Amino acid sequence: MVELARDGSRREWSGAEVQEKSARLAGTLMRQGVSRGDVVMTVIGNRPEWALAMVACFRIGAVVLPCTEQLRAKDLRMRMQAARPKLVLADERDMGELMAAAPTCPVSVPGENLYAAEPAPPVDLNPTDPCLITFTSGTAGEPKGVVHGQRYLWGQNVQAEHWLDARPGDVVWCTAASGWSKSARNVFIAPWLRGATALLHDARFDPAERLEIVARERVSVLCMAPTEYRVIAKRAELGPTPSLRGLVAAGEALNPEVLRVWLHATGLEIRDGYGQTETGQLTGAPLGEARPGSMGRALPGMELAIEDGELVVEPQSVATFFLGYLGEGATHNEDGTWAIADRREQGRWHTGDRVRSDEDWLYFEGRNDDVIVSAGYRIGPFEVESALVAHPAVAEAAAVAAPDEERGAVVKAVVVLRDGHQPSPALAAELQEHVKRETAPYKYPRVVEFADELPKTPSGKVKRAQLRGA
Repeated sequence: MVELARDGSRREWSGAEVQEKSARLAGTLMRQGVSRGDVVMTVIGNRPEWALAMVACFRIGAVVLPCTEQLRAKDLRMRMQAARPKLVLADERDMGELMAAAPTCPVSVPGENLYAAEPAPPVDLNPTDPCLITFTSGTAGEPKGVVHGQRYLWGQNVQAEHWLDARPGDVVWCTAASGWSKSARNVFIAPWLRGATALLHDARFDPAERLEIVARERVSVLCMAPTEYRVIAKRAELGPTPSLRGLVAAGEALNPEVLRVWLHATGLEIRDGYGQTETGQLTGAPLGEARPGSMGRALPGMELAIEDGELVVEPQSVATFFLGYLGEGATHNEDGTWAIADRREQGRWHTGDRVRSDEDWLYFEGRNDDVIVSAGYRIGPFEVESALVAHPAVAEAAAVAAPDEERGAVVKAVVVLRDGHQPSPALAAELQEHVKRETAPYKYPRVVEFADELPKTPSGKVKRAQLRGA
């Protein structure tokens, strides 16, 4: 593992160091009362401490809940209330928001004292023992906690080999921030399964710096969000990078022009892939192949079908399929034990995503529901609308996707004001800042429009399709 810290320092971690440190951290967790089945929440950036905490939990059968640093107190509080963590590990820089969320369990800051205990022995675990919780964006309510079993970890072998294409001796850089579904599997799990080195960079995205690091660290495989590929293509000077062998992206389709720019500059095609928080990765463009706009083919062994335009999955064919939603099929009991009704055993999974096929290549067309995909982030409109309505000037609000050249889509808010308030650019900016404070900043509406009323169905549901077309 290679660590690039915010202060500019660089450190290489050997496999033996990772094993010893994570085992000692597991011992510390046990000393602090964490046992098999208990939840440990992390709010840590892309630092080795995050990866070590994840591995430590996997080692002793604890269930890790990684959270992105972009979450605000409200988001963190909801996750803690749902998952009831036994302990929280948090960066010092995130303590403000975390303390505002009023945790009811102990909070520790990563440091050498966390590695002072004797190494904890690994426990014997079953494929359906819970090991990881990641939260969805939510469309009709609050985000749901997706509970994955131990099978999710070794199940990453399929995409790691056939899509990510990590190989022994490679340096693999997945730039996803800790806390996201993609980060949980591709920042370090998938590379390590294939004998590759994982690169962790704990800093904000900068297009020119991203390319400089790729060249300096001799990155073999680069896994980025589509928006990052778009921004680099427009704002940085792309050129040949001899170390690069593979470029992969997932989350949304890349437009042909961006694909052409990268291919012309690097000689490499960006290979797209598709998956859900619940399923893990299901498709990917095969090695050496890519088709503009396609999310690839079904990965080996994955049984997928298209019914009435919707992608449907046979869960028994997917090793990375989730156990259930937190509190719905996967219940965390007060004593730390879990009651699991494995969703994999309950019939086919309807993804809610509309997909078409050309031969066996698949193309994403949109959501059955109204989730907004912006820069690879999946944003539930309910969260944005709830934040907006909490402002004293807002009577009603609807959040929909609006096309955007760089991000694919951005959040557009259509707002109905209360009596006594008038539309203005100043008020639009005030509402944007309000949403940033209420929830994670990436969810704020980059477009704010005002309306006298929202278009609704006879039953009172907002006609989102009409707003998207407005």
